[in-house]
Amino acid sequence: MGIRLGCIADDFTGATDLANNLVRAGMRVVQLIDVPPGGAEEPVDADAVVIALKSRTVPAADAVEASLRALAWLRSAGAEQIYFKYCSTFDSTPAGNIGPVAEALMDALGTDFTIATPAFPDNGRTVFKGHLFVGDVLLSESGMRHHPLTPMTDPHLVSVLGAQTTRAVGLIDHTVVGSGAEAVRARIDELRAQGAGIAIADAVSNDDLVRLGAAVQGLPLVTAGSGLAIGLPANWGFTPSHAAAQLPPPGGHRAVISGSVSTATNRQVLEFLRAGRPAFSVDPLRIAAGEDVSGQALAFAESHLADGPVLFYSTEAPEAVRTVQSKLGAGEAGELVERTLARVAQGLVERGVRQLVVAGGETSGAVVRALGITGLRIGPQIDPGVPWCAAPLPGGDTLHITLKSGNFGGPAFFTDAFALLDREVS
Repeated sequence: MGIRLGCIADDFTGATDLANNLVRAGMRVVQLIDVPPGGAEEPVDADAVVIALKSRTVPAADAVEASLRALAWLRSAGAEQIYFKYCSTFDSTPAGNIGPVAEALMDALGTDFTIATPAFPDNGRTVFKGHLFVGDVLLSESGMRHHPLTPMTDPHLVSVLGAQTTRAVGLIDHTVVGSGAEAVRARIDELRAQGAGIAIADAVSNDDLVRLGAAVQGLPLVTAGSGLAIGLPANWGFTPSHAAAQLPPPGGHRAVISGSVSTATNRQVLEFLRAGRPAFSVDPLRIAAGEDVSGQALAFAESHLADGPVLFYSTEAPEAVRTVQSKLGAGEAGELVERTLARVAQGLVERGVRQLVVAGGETSGAVVRALGITGLRIGPQIDPGVPWCAAPLPGGDTLHITLKSGNFGGPAFFTDAFALLDREVS
């Protein structure tokens, strides 16, 4: 039997975020890192497959090409519906990449309509009258307005997506969504008749997402943040099950690698430091000056892993980030940190780390590639949108790893994660 739902995620933490919601709704999920070579030659032992790309901030043409390769693989595996997943803060620029990728997938699937909703109420992301809120403030008033690569200054998603697409963008507002799946389907028919090809869908609660999930059962493509995933598995008869999240028992040393500059991750780093736990700061200016920062970090690890978890971080306030970028350039600063943290991750695993928390989408992508991870089994949720995962290592060991979006998690996430792994998996 082919997989039911085939998912394309535009970054690695977003992929695990999506997979986590599908597992909580009862689906067994495998996450693949990048598109496997060739087609799916053997059946996949999962109900859903999530392919994690690193396409959120690359040129739009590159994002389209990678997404179409992912689509081809998922279709060869028998996927009945395709889910294009992007960030719950709709991270993009006027040139894309959400709009161009969505339209390319629509064209390839031969469909004339899809929806778009980044809503994820469990993490404070809601859409009301087409406007995206982060907690109690509009997107444009949140920390995302300072994002170094995709600053979000317009909360009106109909306008944001309309600037990226050739198709007209409409709205399925909260009154329609609240009226149920039949009302949503009627609104879709109305928008189609008006010439719209994509509709932003309001959602202010999980009940809204469940109603939307039922309404889009027949669409070949849906596009959303991870929230819509809670409303789709029921379309195939799945119900929540603890068995879907089972992982092997954990062991080995514990570490945290943080490259995110988000407000949430800044709080998590500060909480870790306030608790007096061992931590090493990765300074891009020192890396640029030629210092062996990764070597220094691993020497620090050797002295502290036995008393772990140990944190390795390059997380600063927006002002400090802008100062570094003014000296090194935004792209160069980010790449220096990513390469260094990826080398640190390799060294940590060589030194016996088998439980690893990684914070930040770009950092997560660099780390899993450096470790040669090609697939993950998705396990129990730590915080909304963030699960533990298991990846096989050469020699038969298992690495328990979580890839956390920079915006997600409570202040004590770094320590809470390991406590949950002991409680739920051991």
